[in-house]
Amino acid sequence: MSTPDTLVIGSTGLIGRWLIPELTRQGRHVAAMVRNAAERGDELRGWVAAHGGNTELLTVVDGDLTAPDLGLDPLPTVRDVYNLGGRFAFGLTETEARAVNVDGAVAALRWAQELPQLRRFVHISGYRVAGATVNATLYRDKGAYEASKIEADHAVRDHAEANGIPYAIVNPSTVIGDSESGETTQFIGLADMVRDLHRGKLPAIPGGKDVWVPVVTADYFARFLAAVPEHAEPGAALWVLDEDTPLLGELLRDVARNLGVRPPRFHVPVAVIRRLPARLTGADPETLGFLSADRYPTESARALAERAGLTTPPLPQAIRAWVDYLVASDFGKHIAAPTPVR
Repeated sequence: MSTPDTLVIGSTGLIGRWLIPELTRQGRHVAAMVRNAAERGDELRGWVAAHGGNTELLTVVDGDLTAPDLGLDPLPTVRDVYNLGGRFAFGLTETEARAVNVDGAVAALRWAQELPQLRRFVHISGYRVAGATVNATLYRDKGAYEASKIEADHAVRDHAEANGIPYAIVNPSTVIGDSESGETTQFIGLADMVRDLHRGKLPAIPGGKDVWVPVVTADYFARFLAAVPEHAEPGAALWVLDEDTPLLGELLRDVARNLGVRPPRFHVPVAVIRRLPARLTGADPETLGFLSADRYPTESARALAERAGLTTPPLPQAIRAWVDYLVASDFGKHIAAPTPVR
């Protein structure tokens, strides 16, 4: 068994499935925390092997963000902890969202706090936390998922600062598929919009003409995360997104051309969509908060990428590969065998 220097929490989610192969390729010894490791370990090891990782440097361990002490056995050799755990879904209750996304994040930080050689606790937040505050109406205003990410961002930062824990918070935009293969394991969010466009159920572009939904590819984001412990300052807040992402209307028109379908021509403001019944719009009210013209403070992430020698892959080709994968998999209904790393 490998002696782990890195713990990845949330190993079987989209980000974890790209991060673990990347870390092991770089010679990192990874403990991947999953629930029911005896049942799920072989699948994860197979995935890592198929994606160019080194399974000799991978140990799958039992754990649960909602269990006391994460349900983990001691791992005193771990230096870096990645908290990728969370529930990404719309329609959650406040209790459901807080249990994992807030309480679980703080529990992971408290666990890491006891490590004798902790170098960095890396918490994955979300790009929409910029400028957001925690108040009595947060969950009502934002919906449970987004509100829980905002609350967790504050809770992790406050506890780490109060206790002198070396940490970094990474705020990714929408994570799309691998830049070469397009492969993904996530089929909600922007992928829902692509599905509706493909099926002729997107008659208009949601939001105004200035709406921007930035993206980042799964493989680039994994490389970025792998560089954070070495290259980020303690307490860093890093917004990671591809600033070449086109405005949403242009992106959807490009996707429509790729799909060979008629692109939507008109924009419907978010305020109008909110007033219409969901049965008519097909839009979950929680998703509307992501339709914004906001821009984000990416300077620190760009500087880290430069220090680490990272470059973003060409985005138009990456989006085409992702869309092709979505369609080929029928938007997650028919998942092919993992695409081997070339």
